[in-house]
Amino acid sequence: MLLSRILNMRLITHNMLTSHVKGVTNGYPLIIEATEVEEKEVDFNPEFISRMMSRIEWPALVKAMEWIGKKDCLPEEPIENCEKDNDFLQKAHHALMEIEVITGSLKCPESGRKFPISNGIPNMLLNEDEV
Repeated sequence: MLLSRILNMRLITHNMLTSHVKGVTNGYPLIIEATEVEEKEVDFNPEFISRMMSRIEWPALVKAMEWIGKKDCLPEEPIENCEKDNDFLQKAHHALMEIEVITGSLKCPESGRKFPISNGIPNMLLNEDEV
């Protein structure tokens, strides 16, 4: 169960994925084309979210929320001292940890190559000619 939760296509996962197709120089962020999205409650851990804030590409997260129809849930930019603002951390937690793409695809912004998402798991494997 824990392993499947780690592999599932949450937006924290999306924020760290990029296209590695041969010849692609701009494979980030992958465009989310979701056909099924679920919100699943996850225990709020403000310390974890606070530590993750320096690793999150905020514009990519905001764009991901837009692609799944939830753009209004996050501010365009992190607030000052966001690591200490519990309200902000809860919004970031919801976006990063509780929204999960169940089915759809991730599309490379440069090549258009689509990586399928099935049962919440993105398949980022490349074909032989793409390596």
